Amino acid sequence: MPAYYLVYFLLVDALSFPRLGQWEKSAWTVPIRYRGRLFGVEHRKMGLGIFAPNLDFGARSSGTPTVQAEQDAIAIANQIRAATAAAEPYFQWRAEQAVSTSKLNVANKSDALFDRYIYFRDSFHRLTEEATRRQGERVVEESSPSANVKFTSVFVPSQALRREANWNAQAAIEAFFSWTEHAFIHLAILQGRLKTGTDVAQLAEADWKTKFKVALAVADARTKVHYDALLDLRAQVRNFVAHGAFGKRGEAFSFHTGAGAVPVLLSSEQRHRFKLNGRPAFEERTAIDQLELFLQFLWSGPCAPAQNYLSSGLPSVLTYAMDGTYTSAMQSVADMDEFVQGFIRQVDRAADMEWW
Repeated sequence: MPAYYLVYFLLVDALSFPRLGQWEKSAWTVPIRYRGRLFGVEHRKMGLGIFAPNLDFGARSSGTPTVQAEQDAIAIANQIRAATAAAEPYFQWRAEQAVSTSKLNVANKSDALFDRYIYFRDSFHRLTEEATRRQGERVVEESSPSANVKFTSVFVPSQALRREANWNAQAAIEAFFSWTEHAFIHLAILQGRLKTGTDVAQLAEADWKTKFKVALAVADARTKVHYDALLDLRAQVRNFVAHGAFGKRGEAFSFHTGAGAVPVLLSSEQRHRFKLNGRPAFEERTAIDQLELFLQFLWSGPCAPAQNYLSSGLPSVLTYAMDGTYTSAMQSVADMDEFVQGFIRQVDRAADMEWW
């Protein structure tokens, strides 16, 4: 069967079938008659199905279907699949209509994205500490392929550990900016700055700078300091990745002169693609510290109430942005905590299809 909402739109909205309301462990039921026999297309807690009625007045559950009922249900399902495929233009129109309003929930993946940053950040610290602890360690291996030849190799564990630590730091930085791209959208919604699906879609397609400015007040001096620092770091990381990872400063070439080997840097500027001088390369520990300072700043200011909401996994409801519900909840951390707990209970009841 197609997704439950497509079946609902097909039968109820497009074809005007009657619909029965919510019932215990059931969101909706559409009664249909197939070759003179009655069936119900029903969205239950365990999923969408086609059910034959149990005509026993004392029954508390569906009975075992007959062979005929099973054959009919298969035929009905096939017709629903075919009709759903044919109704694709209608579904597309419905999606466009829905996005233009505030009657939407915006998926909140902030917690999972932030956990990825935490994982790589903690791995960086762990590997760095281990590298420091094993700084003086050397692993010496000797081999003699023949009587007159002897090879000695020395492995320095701390060097390998620092290299792995830097890999994790770079992954943490990328994960952090991935999280901010998502979190800034939800921060903007919670502050009432995005109120329709169209607003959200436009900001989602915008660059990082725009997302930051919509979510946070860059006019504030302290915010501007963090904005400039993060923007500079992001540009360096992006250039490092976008330019084939030749080097943190884009050092892809070198040529020889009387001064020695001279690096040629790839530039992101369209008018000057190559440079001999550029900004200093970012240092991993300093970059991670900078990210942590921003997080401390973010969750200690006006956006502090939003921290619990973003980590809750609850969707951002544009209706709440429109009617002022979020504005009230953002007044304090306590107000937001109370709102989140109530919202979670509401979501749990809906997931369990407990309507009363």
